[in-house]
Amino acid sequence: MTWLVAVIISLLMAACASMGRPEGGPRDEDPPVYVRSNPAPGEVRFNKNRIEVYFNENVQLENPQQKVVVSPAQRLTPQVIAGGKRVTVDLRDTLLPNTTYTIDFADAIADLNEKNILDGFALDFATGDTIDTLRISGMLFSARNLEPAQQILVGVHSNTADSAISTLKLDRIARTNQYGQFTIRGMKPGQYRVYAINDINRDYKWDRSEDVAFYDFIVEPSAVNFEVTDTLLASDGTDSLATRPGVQYLPNDILLTWFNEEYRSQYLGDYSRADSTRITLNFAAPADTLPILTIVSGANAGRRIDQSNSILNTTLYLDSLDIWFTDPAIYTQDSMLIEARYKRTDTLDNLSWTTDTLRFNYIRRKQKKEKKKEEADSVPKVDLLEFKVTSGSQQDLYKGLTFSVSQPISVIDSAGIHLEIKQDTLWTPVTPPVLRQDTIYTPLRYKADYQWEPGEKYRLTIDSMAIKGIYGYINRPVIHEFSVKNFEDYSTLTFNLTDSTGLIVVELLNSQDQPVMTLPVVDGSVTFDYINPGTYYARGFYDVNHNGVWDTGSIAEQRQPEEIFYYPKKIELKKNWDIQQSWNPLEIPVDMQKPIEIKKNKPKKTDFSQQQNNEEEEEDEWGTNFTPGSQYNDRHGNHNHR
Repeated sequence: MTWLVAVIISLLMAACASMGRPEGGPRDEDPPVYVRSNPAPGEVRFNKNRIEVYFNENVQLENPQQKVVVSPAQRLTPQVIAGGKRVTVDLRDTLLPNTTYTIDFADAIADLNEKNILDGFALDFATGDTIDTLRISGMLFSARNLEPAQQILVGVHSNTADSAISTLKLDRIARTNQYGQFTIRGMKPGQYRVYAINDINRDYKWDRSEDVAFYDFIVEPSAVNFEVTDTLLASDGTDSLATRPGVQYLPNDILLTWFNEEYRSQYLGDYSRADSTRITLNFAAPADTLPILTIVSGANAGRRIDQSNSILNTTLYLDSLDIWFTDPAIYTQDSMLIEARYKRTDTLDNLSWTTDTLRFNYIRRKQKKEKKKEEADSVPKVDLLEFKVTSGSQQDLYKGLTFSVSQPISVIDSAGIHLEIKQDTLWTPVTPPVLRQDTIYTPLRYKADYQWEPGEKYRLTIDSMAIKGIYGYINRPVIHEFSVKNFEDYSTLTFNLTDSTGLIVVELLNSQDQPVMTLPVVDGSVTFDYINPGTYYARGFYDVNHNGVWDTGSIAEQRQPEEIFYYPKKIELKKNWDIQQSWNPLEIPVDMQKPIEIKKNKPKKTDFSQQQNNEEEEEDEWGTNFTPGSQYNDRHGNHNHR
């Protein structure tokens, strides 16, 4: 009987234990909470090189070498590690006396399990008896496309000379967060210049090849005391109001737009001779002047290479040159020395003329001897010119045909070019187009403009031998059939711009944020015709120098890049649509203008409600409250412009 009771009790206990399992509870969406640190926030007379910060849960670091910034800038990179609930920073430079230090962790700290980010956490301390508490805040964007500049160095100089950015290290520094926002802390009262640098070589100075931004105005940081009103909820459900002191640090709306001067040292990168007829020279940077080339060896010594004996194929920027010789006396010379006189960047970063002597050799292949019978039976080999139609089978109504060729052309026989239009089932001859070289320096690209009939089918035929290259090569026959689009296949888009001054150029963009059409605004509006259906976006820029293209800035000239603004919505266009949109460039804050669909630097997903609560709590202590779209909303009005 005893054993029976024991069995029953065991079964009952097992049943109770298997009724269910405890739930894991709600998902942790809170970032780590600061508990204590050594030194404490605002501590003075601190003289140790190790800083320890403790949190309420286990933490991890993401890319601390890039994100964590110590100000003033350190010569040796600090070591930042996380272990358990602690983050340790080991400074490897000697601490300066009577100096305020800031360790800005940006968004490098997150909890270990859910990776909730603690954004904007920083720790200030001083080695002297007092601590500097002023700070300035703002945002940094790419000048060309308004992308938030993430993890870019922003700093100030108390030396307000224009040359300080390239000769002196920044006095105080910070890095932008995932929204492009920054706060520079621990500043003394005084006057400062504000800069941003993509500091590739980590010297805390600007080199001409690095991205840069500068603020137009001298900044004087200040602090304003004010009262914060809180609503308190009693246990009985009633509300009451309480006030407490707060501090606002100014300026807090600095807008910077970074650019690259597109500076590259100019020099001859490489040169080659692909075959006997052609040489190539590649330069390291765009140029505004063609090199002067002179043959200095052989029977052609002293001859200048120019349009009388060669054809030039080059880019718009004159940085890659293909030179085709047209004189047999030159291209039959297997070895030649050419004197190249061109502009090169000197030790003072100025362009000056220099001269190099270049050797070009060509080794001809030996011809295989064929047997006499094979020679008698074989068909004579004809050298053919590769001439292609690069237009597709669907021809845009407002565009011409395009062609490519393997070498420059000497003769185009218009009698060998035929165009037909299909009427019912028959091909009817019509006036053929005229083939023209695309530009003066593109002898390998041709075009043929034409007034097409909408919706019709055409056939272009080019006879063999109608096109002849400069070395006697002839083309194969070309047959190209294509259909022309109808007016109904396109859309028309008109923007009516309001509250805008100055000459504006509008770029119609594809889904990759790349321009597909560019037109100036005339009398407050701009119309894009013949748009293929699809998804589009738009941006505009103030064309200050009236050249029709966007221009970058210049540090030496203290010139900002031309100002960009985005139409804030995507535009869906369908066939035969005619759409008009109103567009006020000043209506939406600059940080909210670019549509999220084409924004590349998207912020990481966080619990925004918790983040907002944290920011509201932190505002009273730190005086910095970043909310996207809350400021920088008037680049020409009340707020400071850049």
